[in-house]
Amino acid sequence: MPEINDFKDLKIWQQGMEIAEKCYFLTQLFPKDELYGMVQQIRRSAVSIPANIAEGYGRRTTREYVRFLNIAQGSINELETHIILSLRVGLSKQKDIE
Repeated sequence: MPEINDFKDLKIWQQGMEIAEKCYFLTQLFPKDELYGMVQQIRRSAVSIPANIAEGYGRRTTREYVRFLNIAQGSINELETHIILSLRVGLSKQKDIE
């Protein structure tokens, strides 16, 4: 099992960063008039995922860590909702979000 020295060693944080990065690329395809609407919402919720994982890891107790993991899960649900809506209103295509 690999050694965990800080939050950057966590596989879940690494995956969260990949999701956030992909969301930035996805939203670059959106119309400019969505910059302060859907683009901002998708980016904010995507960045919140690895940020909360990292913050929780830095807390001193397991209880606090789990609390921040739950917040990250909420951000995942929020992001999924924004992505689904972007599909439904024609801002993105299925092939782009996969």
